[in-house]
Amino acid sequence: MYNGVIDISHHNTIKSFSDAKQDGIMGIFHKATQGFTYFDPTFIANRDAILSAGLLFGAYHFGVAGDPVAQADFFLSKVGKDTLMVLDFEPNPQGQDMSLAEAEQFVNHIWQMTGRYPGLYSGHTIKEALAAAGITQPGQTELSNCWLWIAQYTTAPGPMIPKVWDDWTLWQYTDGASGNPPYEVNGIGRCDRDLFNGSDADLADFWSATGG
Repeated sequence: MYNGVIDISHHNTIKSFSDAKQDGIMGIFHKATQGFTYFDPTFIANRDAILSAGLLFGAYHFGVAGDPVAQADFFLSKVGKDTLMVLDFEPNPQGQDMSLAEAEQFVNHIWQMTGRYPGLYSGHTIKEALAAAGITQPGQTELSNCWLWIAQYTTAPGPMIPKVWDDWTLWQYTDGASGNPPYEVNGIGRCDRDLFNGSDADLADFWSATGG
């Protein structure tokens, strides 16, 4: 496993992406959009700085209840079709949660528009949603076509994942406080850190293959 990925948003105070790269970070996911109208105000400047530092860049959309196709189109309008994309499927502290069916429609629309499925980021939310729907096999949900980014702050050597996936691709093992260390990254400080299920060379290949 390679500890070379982080995810950030406007909540993070960035000092230097170059320092983060020197600290072993290879790829960064940035929040782009939420719902139908919210666009992270730091997205463009941070994206440009991340790329200028020679880092791999990806973007995620925080899903909410309501028209998933409109949300996917809004996301695409901000990040473009060639970015490595992720749907963030978790509880919405500001309103109603995206449903399992809406998540399926969202990823289907991304696939229709780009020819690629996005990643799915989730923790207990996806496990509970699949269990409530009685889904135990990949063929029962289109979400199984997405590569899995699991959030689980455990001291175990690896995360537990839903049966509809054979394995995980990214594991968010800490939010900068809970879970196993290390929690910090030079130039950024405490942040969400993610293990990639492979080597650094595998990560570069994965990003190229799934990011357009």
